[in-house]
Parts: sequence; C-alpha cells; structure tokens
Amino acid sequence: MPSDKISFLRYHGTFKSFADTLNYAFLITNVFSLSPNVGVIVLPAAAAFLFALAALSLKRANQLGVDVWQTAFVVNISAGAIYSGLWFVGGPPVQWELWYQPALIAICLFAGMVAQFIALNRGDVSVAVPVMGLKLLVVAIMSPIVVAEAIPVQLWVAVALSLFGVTMLNRGGNRSSSRSFTIAVTSGLVAATCFGAFDLIVAKWGRDWGIGRLLPCVFWINAVFSLACLRGFQSPLRSRSRPALAWLSAGALLLSLQGLLFIGCLAVYGRAAQSNVTYSIRGLLSVLLVWSVGRFFHYDEGQLAGAALVNRLIGAVCLLSAIALAVQ
Repeated sequence: MPSDKISFLRYHGTFKSFADTLNYAFLITNVFSLSPNVGVIVLPAAAAFLFALAALSLKRANQLGVDVWQTAFVVNISAGAIYSGLWFVGGPPVQWELWYQPALIAICLFAGMVAQFIALNRGDVSVAVPVMGLKLLVVAIMSPIVVAEAIPVQLWVAVALSLFGVTMLNRGGNRSSSRSFTIAVTSGLVAATCFGAFDLIVAKWGRDWGIGRLLPCVFWINAVFSLACLRGFQSPLRSRSRPALAWLSAGALLLSLQGLLFIGCLAVYGRAAQSNVTYSIRGLLSVLLVWSVGRFFHYDEGQLAGAALVNRLIGAVCLLSAIALAVQ
C-alpha cells in the first residue's frame, strides 16, 4: 500500500479515535456552562484563533496540490464524524416533522464552506479571512429585515467603513495578485452571506433542538452533500503527498474544533451578534499570523512589502471597527 494512502487512512483513524474517546458530556457540562457574558467572549475568541491556524494549514495543503473539492470533502466528512459524538450528549425528542430546519442549515453551511475554501485556496489568507468577517454585517442587516425593523444610520456607516477596509486590503499589492484578490473578496462575501444566514438560523432554532440533536443532524446532512465533491476531484486523494495530507488533516481538525466551539456557542447562548463581534478578530489574527509565522507554513504572503502588510492590517482594523459599530 502506498505510503500516502497509509497516511490518509491513519488520518481517518485519528478522527475516529477522537470521536470515540472525547468525553462530550464533559465538554458540554464544563465549556458550555460558562455564563452567557463570558461564553460569548471566550468561546468565539478561541474559535477565531483556531480558524486562523486552520486557514494557513489548508492554504499550505492547497500549495502542495490539494484542490478545493478535496478540501471540502475531507473537512466535511471529518466534521460529520466528530460532531456525531454530540448525539450522546442527549437532548429533547427529535421532531421529525421539522426535518427541514437542519436541512436548511446544512445547505447554508455547505455553500458557505465551498465558498470559504475557494477564497482560502485561490486568494490570499490575509484578504479572505477579514472579508469573511463581514458576516456580522450580514447578520446585522438580515436581522432587522426578518423582524421588519428599520436599518439604523450607524449600520450604513459600518457598511461604508467596511468597503473602505476591503479597499485597503489590496492597497499596495502588485497587479499580478489582482485576480487572487478578486477571488478572495468575491468568494469571501458569498461565504459571509451563507454563514451569516447559518448563524441566524442556528441561534433561532438551536435552543429548541438542543446542541446534542441539531448539530449532529446538520453535519450528517452536510456530509451527504459533500459526496457531490467527489465529482470535482482533479486526481485521487491517494495521489497526494504525505505532507499535503498532513496539512489537510491538521486544517480539517482545527476547523472542526473551532466550529464546535463557535456553533455550540450560538446553539447554547443564541447571541449571534455578540458572538460574531468576538469571532471577527480572526481577520486581525490571520494578518498577524501571516506576518509572524507565515514562513513556517511556507507561505510567501508574509514576504509582501511592509507597506502592503500594513495596509492589510489597517483594512482588517477597519472591518473590525465596522463590525463593532454594526451591533451598537
């Protein structure tokens, strides 16, 4: 058996072992028993840091030949396995007539994840991640529409500030990177919209279902959707190198763990806007990680001119400011 296939099988064994041995009851009892005011700060902040690391890991896997569809397939199947353990936490009886609720959430999740992987794999991490942080603006805009309330003036100011931030993200970049910038921004905005809708629905229905029922159902459906990714494979996974599979494994694990923290926070506390304010620091963290440890990931974005990185940092700060303004 080829060594890269053995590596991939070991990777799946790692996730199976993780799903079998992790004490989910302990996780729920201790992590998600934090007070709401503390939980909406600590849990999204930890998730943001893990997301930034996951983005760099998946970007490295892409540089080593892993394509978008392979990334989406492995991440979603792995997440489905990990989140299955939450079923044993228990919860209220499942109302099967409400099957459309986890199905709708899974559609938003799958579409958002595909757009997210396109943004990360084909665009710059320090551009894509801050743009995806704009999902809080989506949450802020969609919430008043749903409850038929007028959009306040400060929300429009936040939109203008966010547009300036996106402009600053590409200021100082070279022209050869304009295509990757466009892909990062466009795909990032699509991901932000899908994830914003995802957050609102989870916060709305999560408490009725319970974290031990809603999340497993959502990620099982999402795993089924991910089978469609097999048709997009440019080559079999077994043809990838061991380092590529290692980076893919690390990224998938980190992404699943951050999702467990953040989505669980939404399902337990239901504070989508406040949680997203904290979670939005992933944009700043991505810029800082690219600048500080990007070379460890063999990622040359950290070798951009100092002015370009400073402008991207300013852009990320503008987006963070816009997000904070949007929920005042």
